[in-house]
Amino acid sequence: MSHPSAPGRIVVLTGAGISKESGLDTFRDQGGLWAQMRVEDVASIEGYRRDPDLVQHFYNTRRRELGTGRVEPNPAHLALARLEREWPGEVLVVTQNVDDLHERAGSVNLIHMHGELLKVRCERCDRPLPWREDVTRASLCPDCGRAGTLRPHIVWFGEVPFEMDRIIAALERCALFVSIGTSGHVYPAAGFVAAVRQAGRAHAVELNLEPSRGASLFHEVRTGPASETVPAFVAGLLAGL
Repeated sequence: MSHPSAPGRIVVLTGAGISKESGLDTFRDQGGLWAQMRVEDVASIEGYRRDPDLVQHFYNTRRRELGTGRVEPNPAHLALARLEREWPGEVLVVTQNVDDLHERAGSVNLIHMHGELLKVRCERCDRPLPWREDVTRASLCPDCGRAGTLRPHIVWFGEVPFEMDRIIAALERCALFVSIGTSGHVYPAAGFVAAVRQAGRAHAVELNLEPSRGASLFHEVRTGPASETVPAFVAGLLAGL
């Protein structure tokens, strides 16, 4: 199957590998921020109930990291924003990342399936709210005014990712599926390529530093840094219009 011609729909899945090149720790980095914590302590509702101060401190630290000026979108983020601007059909970016680098690069049609670091959610109101400051037990929900109800707007282990119905519908009707910087370990995202292959309509491409666990399911695998492979891939697609 060849690459889609305009205006074929494109779905792009991005993972930690694309953010790593902007200087953010990935989930499995040895010695990184995540490696200093047990996953069950900072990425589960049980861990949050057990020690909310620890969990808030962990995400406060990550939120501050985004605002240091040290972390900026890299050429891969910028290339995906260019693709959305210039491709005649729909381009949807589905990201597992909780940073705001896609937005800063200019992507608009975007789903954060695992949540957003720059939002919190009130457990009483159940509504996500933009948030850039630290969160403590004294932080008040802007809507209901209660203290101690704000949790990170992050999908923790055992919770259902956001907008799955919209994602599955997009995968079923796309002409091209591109997976960038993902390990193939974390479900349901790791199963997206299988869903695409089952639908039988799309060409599936993996762009990764090294082949993922599910690389054999893709029609095409290109390896190398995302900041190099993604701009080259996007340029090739647009040159074919």
